[in-house]
Formats: sequence, structure tokens, C-alpha cells
Amino acid sequence: MRFLALATDYDGTLAHDGLVNADTLEALCRFRESGRKLILVTGRRLGELQATFPELDASFDMVVAENGALLYTPSTQEEKDLSEPASDVFVAALRQRKVSPLAIGRGIVATLDSEKEKVLETISDLGLELQVIFNKGALMVLPSGVNKASGLDAALKLMKLSAHNTVAVGDAENDHTFMKFCECSAAVANALTSVKERADIVLTLDHGRGVAELMTHILDNDLAHVELARHEILLGTREDGEELRLPAYGGGLLIAGTSGGGKSTLTTGLLERLAESRYQFCAMDPEGDYQTFEGAVMLGDAKHGPTADEILGVLDDPGRSVIVNLMGVTFEKRPEWFECLLPRLQEQRAKTGRPHWILVDEAHHLLPSTWESAGVVLPKEMTNLILITMEPGHIASPVLSSIGMIVAVGSDPKNTLTSFAQAVGVEPPEVSDSELPKGTGLAWWKDGRQAPVRFQVAPCKTERVRHSRKYAEAELTPDRSFFFRGPEGKLNLRAQNLVNFLQLMDGVDEQTWLHHSQSGEISAWFRKNIKNDELADEAEKIEHESHSDSADQSRAKFRELIEARYTIPG
Repeated sequence: MRFLALATDYDGTLAHDGLVNADTLEALCRFRESGRKLILVTGRRLGELQATFPELDASFDMVVAENGALLYTPSTQEEKDLSEPASDVFVAALRQRKVSPLAIGRGIVATLDSEKEKVLETISDLGLELQVIFNKGALMVLPSGVNKASGLDAALKLMKLSAHNTVAVGDAENDHTFMKFCECSAAVANALTSVKERADIVLTLDHGRGVAELMTHILDNDLAHVELARHEILLGTREDGEELRLPAYGGGLLIAGTSGGGKSTLTTGLLERLAESRYQFCAMDPEGDYQTFEGAVMLGDAKHGPTADEILGVLDDPGRSVIVNLMGVTFEKRPEWFECLLPRLQEQRAKTGRPHWILVDEAHHLLPSTWESAGVVLPKEMTNLILITMEPGHIASPVLSSIGMIVAVGSDPKNTLTSFAQAVGVEPPEVSDSELPKGTGLAWWKDGRQAPVRFQVAPCKTERVRHSRKYAEAELTPDRSFFFRGPEGKLNLRAQNLVNFLQLMDGVDEQTWLHHSQSGEISAWFRKNIKNDELADEAEKIEHESHSDSADQSRAKFRELIEARYTIPG
């Protein structure tokens, strides 16, 4: 379920000539019975609204009154001021100028727009920081920054809901702000032309009948028929100059390709734009690649994996996203760990619509092709899932069935797309590129809607720090570990990190050490699996010198090289 709340204006939208008819009241009741929430967002003062609309408390979960200046909770009848009170000096000056009619609320001062000149002169003469809002012949004065959007934001925070799971409906000028604030906006048929032009949906019916029409659409199909292009997430720029974007809701994305091809840069940029757009995400970070990201709460470290309760505790706040460091969870236990977390994330989504996105880096660690219970644990379709991997075929096929779009990067895009197509049982596309330059991706849609599209990846702002403690202490997977085997292949000593590498380096015999230090294997491991080109370049020099150095000399040089760049426990 995507949309869990509806925020509606009162006069001219829900109400006609100030009254809400019986059919509309029944529609409001059906909507709440579905488990969704209703929020009334109005310019009216609360007492005036309650006198006019006696069914208020029974119909709505939350009320934003006075155009954003007051919050009211019907179930508890609690009131909360969201702005400074109206200035006594300002009100007195308006009365002195004979501004009439004049209505004073907790934060709002209201009159007719025919009194505009008197009001503006008063504000100017007193040097006050106030804003004037017009609404179908009415004029409202509020503190700067207080409007229907700010009031709705406060209401949603209190309800632990997100604007991305909220639909707004209105009819007049003062509705623009909160309609734009929500993921989807609708205009009733009687709305002003300017409101209709900016709305995502223009309803066929007027006033309360139009609101009932909107609620029916939400209950029937969660507005799946509405295209919300304004929320799409930027991936990059096509060769023809058009932007390539990811829909904000729907099918998943797979980012795949060879090591060093730019997967993490693309992923980091995506996370930045999700954070900027206030989408909540839960990102699985098996190798500690995103620990410098500033737009999320970091959980876990190289020694301890976080619990599901800790993760869900962070996600309970719609304003916070989480990056889950899994270096403290051993490779063998990661699928089991994720199998316990995923149903709880899905349960959270069913209740709140969040996290909006689930991202799994090194997805073959958590969702391997050997995962026998994948078909049982996973829902038939997982929306808003981003997977990152080197090899699509190493991911459980039920997971890949939720992927609608794949972006290939690196040196072999044809093999990457073919591997994905074979895994999901579709015909692979024709690919002419044998290698993609860094910063370039090749996008393809599983439904075959078009040929693969080459694009320039949008840059990211976050500086990714690869030189982290994870390579020093955390356990790398067997396929990324270094093995001391000796010149005759009689040994099988695994170094799963740099600490182990130094320990084994000191312990192996001279012949074994010289075999590996002179073969170029160590610098290749640094480059490919430790992912540190600077370290690899310096290691190549030491490997070349190893042909004339003694074993002890080359060992000392490697130790100095590593310890200069990594924190090695004493």
C-alpha cells in the first residue's frame, strides 16, 4: 500500500457552502475503515469549524486549522499552537484603520481581500515579518513560514507518516503549498484553473463528491493509474541529452557489473537524491562502503551487526533513513540474518508505507542463488528494491523477478545483461558495447520496451572512503580473500583481511613468501579486492624490488606500506 493518508481542504473542497453532505461523510467513514488516515487542512479557526461541522471529531484523525497555525487531535481533543500568537499591536492597528470584518485566531488574522491595502500598509508601518495569503476573496495574515504545508508536516510527524504516502486535495490559492508538499495532489472539479493546472489529478466531480471520487480511486487501486513523474529519481543523462530517471514507486532496479566499474558511485548518488527528496531508505552495506554518507543513521560496525529492533527503531521516525553496516556479520550468516529482517521490513511497509526504498549492496551475500527459502520469505512482488552485485546470476531468482530495470557498468556489459536475462527467463538484448568507460552506464528494461540506453551517470557529492577498517579487520568473502598456496600449491592459507595477511606473511616459509611477493598476486589483490589503487601501485614497486630483496626486506616493506594506510590492531 502506497497511500495511507488523505489531506483535504474544507471550504470549496470537502464542503459546499460550508456544509458536508451525508454521502461524503459515508465515504470518509469507509476510507478510515480501510486503515487509512484522514487529515483536514483548513484556513478556518477551530471553534468556528467545530460549530459548522459537528461531525469533525468522528470523521478525522487530525486537523490543521488556521492555515497551518494550529494543530488539533480529535481523539484526545488536544490543541497545539504551531505559530506565534497574533500580535496585539498589529490587531490594534488594524482596528484603528477600521479593517472590517476582522477575525482573530490563535495565530491567524483574517479579513477580506478588499482590505488588502490597509493590511499591507499596517504591516509595512510596523515593520512586521508577516505574510499575506489570499483565498477566494478572503485575506489571511500569518507569521512568515506558516502555511498549510508546514501545518501538514507537523501533523504527519506526529502521526509518524510521510508526505510521500499522502494525497492532498484542494480547490483554491492557499492549497498550493500543501498540495505540492504531498506525493500526489488532486483538484476537485470546481477548483480554480491555476490549482487544476498544478494538480496531478483533476477529478470529474465537484466539492465533497470529488473527494469521495478520489477516495474510491485510492481504495480501488492505490492510484496506480496516476503518473507522478515529478518525483522520479535522477540516474543520469542519455546521449541525446534527455535525463534518465527511476520511477519513485514500482519495479526494482539492479545495478551490476565488474569491479571498479562505478556501481558504488551510481549507488551513492541515488542515496543522495533519495535523501534530498525525503524518501526513507534502508540500505544494507556488507562491506562498509557508505560509512561517510551524511544523510542517514549508521548502525553496526566491523565487530557487531545491528539487530532488527535497532533498525526498525530508527525507521520508526519517517524523517530518518538507515545504513546497516554488516561487516560484523559473518559471510555464512548473512542470508539467515537478512531472512529474519526482511519480513519485518515488509510488515513496517504495510503499516506505514516505509521504508520507501530497500537497498542491498553486494546482494549475492544476503540473497544468494542458493537461498532455498527465497520463494517462501519473499513477497510475490517487491516494490522499490535496489540490488547491487557483480554477477546477476548469483542472486536468488525470486528476488530478480521483482527487478524491472537493470543498469550495467564496467568492462563487460553484454555479459552482465545476458546473465540477468537468463536468470529471469527473458530474451537478452543486443549489446554492441564491449566495455563502458567509468562514469557511464547501460540501462535496459526487462519488459523489452526499448533497446539498452547508454547514459552518463549523474555525479555524487559524498566522498567515498575505501581506505576503511573493513579491509583491515572485517572478514572478506572467500572469493575476495588472499590465499597463500606456495610454489607447488600445497598450502591453502586464507587471509580474509589485511590483519590476517600480515600474520600469515610473517608465518609462511621464505620460499612461499618470495613466490607470492614476486608473482604480482599481492598487488592484484590490493587492486581488485581491497579496492585501493594507490596501495596496489606501491605494492607493484615492492614486488619488482622483491627479485633483489631478501624475504625479510620485502616483508618489512609490505608491512610498512599497509600500516601507513590502515589501522592495524596491536
